[in-house]
Amino acid sequence: MMRYEGEEKLADNSACAGVRADLKMCLLESDCCRVDKKTPRECLKGNNVPEECQVLRNTFFECKRSLLDTRQRFRGRKGY
Repeated sequence: MMRYEGEEKLADNSACAGVRADLKMCLLESDCCRVDKKTPRECLKGNNVPEECQVLRNTFFECKRSLLDTRQRFRGRKGY
């Protein structure tokens, strides 16, 4: 997760909240949302998002999947 000096803590304290926030900001700053005036969900479904947003999407998916993986107790969550 990107950290900035003086940044406030996230209101969401769930396991993958940091990756989710980064993905959300990446999508909102993309041309799909700014120029085409689409929602982030529509941009993800249309697959017209920048490469860094796709990487964050995959990281978020892996983080959520690791919550269901019982081996994560030994290996730790992905995406950190």
